[in-house]
Amino acid sequence: MTSLIAALLGIVQGLTEFLPVSSTAHLLLGGEILGFEDDVFTVMIQLGSILAVMWLYRAKILAVIAGLGSDPDARRFTLMLLVACLPAFVGGALLADFVQNVLYESLPVIAWALIAGGIVMLAVERYAPPVQVQEADRTPIGRAFGIGVCQMLALIPGVSRSGATIVGGRLLGLDRAAAAEFSFFLAMPTMTGAFAYELLKLRDGAAVGHTAEIVIGFVMAFLAALVVVKPFMRYVTRSGFAPFAWYRIAAGAAILIATAAGWL
Repeated sequence: MTSLIAALLGIVQGLTEFLPVSSTAHLLLGGEILGFEDDVFTVMIQLGSILAVMWLYRAKILAVIAGLGSDPDARRFTLMLLVACLPAFVGGALLADFVQNVLYESLPVIAWALIAGGIVMLAVERYAPPVQVQEADRTPIGRAFGIGVCQMLALIPGVSRSGATIVGGRLLGLDRAAAAEFSFFLAMPTMTGAFAYELLKLRDGAAVGHTAEIVIGFVMAFLAALVVVKPFMRYVTRSGFAPFAWYRIAAGAAILIATAAGWL
């Protein structure tokens, strides 16, 4: 039964990590509902999602690495991502304990973050400024930093890292496809850094007690993320982000109702 739960949570992680619906909220709720909570498991299955997006963009990654010594575009791309990562790294270092010990324990915070994020996404879909950037890797450095500031809001569970970066990108003049792809690019260093930080925190005090479940969850997160990224890009380019916004609002309202009724 725990293997099945691990597989389900891995699929949830992989499907929601790159959609603007908050994988953190889904994992926290899923773990509570299914009665499976393990910090090592949660950290390790996130690596599956990271590796999936790296695999999908492996040609881009290899080209950038190969060109760092000679290609100005490769150096600019690297600088763009480093600048965009800085706010989240600084915010995470300063606020991680408060976020994990206080905000992660509050279902109303998660619910309201989902609802507020959905409302903001609907507003941005309707009133976004004119498009000025159509290629994610051509995002100006200043705008990349602005998107990074928006990403920092995802420290609040329920906000969604991908949702915050996509909304930030749209507000700063990126078109839908460029905003989504920038979110994928930014996920690689940001999630790798977050994974390394969490792993360091766990190294002394946590024993790996669910090795088989970790492997199952990791593989399922990898496969689910691998499946969802490209179709998501095609969908939002054609139809936008409104369905995800309405899902967030409905999910947040359901959590508030379930909490008030004592079901959660």
